[in-house]
Amino acid sequence: MATMKIKKGDTVQVITGKDKDKKGKVISVDKKNGRVLVEGINMITKHTKPSAANQNGGIITKEAPIAISNVMYLHKGKATRIGFTFKNDKKVRIAKSTGEVID
Repeated sequence: MATMKIKKGDTVQVITGKDKDKKGKVISVDKKNGRVLVEGINMITKHTKPSAANQNGGIITKEAPIAISNVMYLHKGKATRIGFTFKNDKKVRIAKSTGEVID
């Protein structure tokens, strides 16, 4: 699989699906399946039984993973593609729209 261009902590925008144009912070990245978990995006309802962690049980809402191809990195408020380049013998991510180093 290709290198993952989205990392945990990045701010992304959903570009397709039911949550199109919503923005959020990446909580986790699943490299094996090519999916990301984004704060407040792709919310699902889950019916839970009472347990030690949740005494009452009931219906809870939580984020579900979304395909990484359905999100774009946000750089200065605009969605942009990400590329890689070498600076001082170190591989860094760059925003394709501006050419600026991201991290």
